[in-house]
Amino acid sequence: MGPLAEHVVNHPFLAAGFVALLVAVVVFEVRARAHGKVQLKPADAVRLINDGAFVIDVRSPDRFRQGHIVNARNIELGQVGPDHPTLKKQKDKVLIAVCDNGLNSGRAAAQLRKAGFEKVFSLKGGLDGWRAENLPLVK
Repeated sequence: MGPLAEHVVNHPFLAAGFVALLVAVVVFEVRARAHGKVQLKPADAVRLINDGAFVIDVRSPDRFRQGHIVNARNIELGQVGPDHPTLKKQKDKVLIAVCDNGLNSGRAAAQLRKAGFEKVFSLKGGLDGWRAENLPLVK
């Protein structure tokens, strides 16, 4: 029996802990990579907006009126879908979904991706992250 196998046999709890830790790291990395493909940092969002990306703000109209990204369209989360008349016209464009903290915009982006929109992203950290970067909002 090799030294590694002997160590595992003599220390089963230590070996099980190592395997559990390894599985946790792999799961965390896979989830982080999956979210990384759909989330944009504010600086990346600014570049895409300057190149013509279409911004949808999935917050309520009241929250939208309190401040939003320039040229953003307010489409509440419940109305986001492939049949929405505004979104149908934007299917081939880059879409950036925005909310307060990134959770609802992530849901909207995932919903649109499932519906066949290929270039949909969520603003990482939402407008809270946008404000943290001292980027402008329109009222």
